[in-house]
Amino acid sequence: MDLLTPIGLILALVTMLVGQALEGGHVGSLLNAPAALIVFGGTFGASLIQSPLPVYIQALRSSSWIFVPPQHDPQEAIDKIIEWSNVARKEGLLGLEAVEETESDPFASKGLQLLVDGSEPESIRTILETEVTSKEQFELAGAKTFEAMGGYAPTIGILGAVMGLIHVMENLGDPEKLGAGIATAFVATIYGVGIANIVLLPMANKIKAVVHERTRFREMVLEGIVSIAEGENPRNIEVKLQGYTAQ
Repeated sequence: MDLLTPIGLILALVTMLVGQALEGGHVGSLLNAPAALIVFGGTFGASLIQSPLPVYIQALRSSSWIFVPPQHDPQEAIDKIIEWSNVARKEGLLGLEAVEETESDPFASKGLQLLVDGSEPESIRTILETEVTSKEQFELAGAKTFEAMGGYAPTIGILGAVMGLIHVMENLGDPEKLGAGIATAFVATIYGVGIANIVLLPMANKIKAVVHERTRFREMVLEGIVSIAEGENPRNIEVKLQGYTAQ
């Protein structure tokens, strides 16, 4: 689990609430159901209009990555690739057929299948690079959904503020109703700016970071498989792939 995510969320919320209290305000003054309905409902509604269903589903799936990102062990993958290279040198590329049948990673399995089929190294590189790019763009589209929501939320918060002020103007003759309208106006703005900058935009950026890490991992596997197809020495392959683990 990525502990920085819950720590960051808690820290941001606590500091704001403490600051509100130090200013003499009350936490209850930040709770406003109409403002929440306008901002949250409007933001998610706008995101539904923007994104095709497959992209929206991917965005929802990737939202869990901010807490539990997919785990990849580059060193373990390098060790497997070196093992595949040794098998190919001893038994030929057809010797990898049994390995391909037991490989759990679909991307690596596809690469092994191309090796077993005797595809040319450049052909393997082209096919796998196309898949790497396609997967990266699709996963980034999910992150961009949250990024777009982070752009909509403040604007919809302003919309909520204007609606609250309209309510105020309609009830200038009834002082008892003025407070509720003014509260909705200001709290809607807080909700819009807050959810954008504390939740949505950080989510988008963290998901992007995870996607880039996944892409880098696939590129490493791709390079290893192409190196096997080119008949490189296992030691040279290992040295080359270690470059992907450098921090």
